[in-house]
Amino acid sequence: MDMKKRVSLELRHRSPTEVQELVLDNCRSGEGKIEGITEEFSNLELLSLINVGLTSVADIPKLDKLKKLELSDNRISGGLEVLAERLVNLTHLNLSGNKFKDISTLEPLKKLPQLKSLDLFNCEVTNLADYRESIFKLLPQLTYLDGYDIDDCEASDSDGEGDGVEDEDEEEGESEDFEEEEEEDEEDVVAEDDDDDDDSGDDEDGEVNGDVDSEEDDDDEDDEDDDEDSSPTKGEKRKRDPEDEDDEDDD
Repeated sequence: MDMKKRVSLELRHRSPTEVQELVLDNCRSGEGKIEGITEEFSNLELLSLINVGLTSVADIPKLDKLKKLELSDNRISGGLEVLAERLVNLTHLNLSGNKFKDISTLEPLKKLPQLKSLDLFNCEVTNLADYRESIFKLLPQLTYLDGYDIDDCEASDSDGEGDGVEDEDEEEGESEDFEEEEEEDEEDVVAEDDDDDDDSGDDEDGEVNGDVDSEEDDDDEDDEDDDEDSSPTKGEKRKRDPEDEDDEDDD
């Protein structure tokens, strides 16, 4: 797919001013030049043109908000002056896998005061004696060269990426995960409440049944008491009526 069509595809019905990240990796540039990217992308912060067949960056537009530019695995060998003129706030530049042979071809980067990280992996210039010392001397504003600072300390993830857009995406992903966890916790609480309600319902049923049973037991005890009152007590003699005594005297 050529670069112009890829740009149209990546827009996804948005206007260029709405785009903060534009990734065009592995598409094909016409005649080794940048195509389809204009100054209308005024809010662009990240532009990735990895392995697109570039031989020149002369046609890159003025993008004042661009912070990160990925140009690795192309065939660029010079002409970096245009970057210093049009990308004044650039902080991260990846030129790995290009055709830079001499330190002098990198001198235009001195005019990028915000440049913090530069990558030149797999460029011939990295084979020069005192390569790292020479680059840090040429570009004193640099913090990291090929992922390491002047003391050979590796860049942290935040320093190595640092474009801000990806960090926002990560924060949004974390907030979404947190919200999902909260929803799960709420569901667990509701489920526990339902279980408690069921248990309390069983207890109430048990208490009602228990009350009924106790009332029935009381009724049974009252009936037994009545029976005992109506029957003569064991061991007592039945009292003789006066009429019975008169009958005996007549005899």
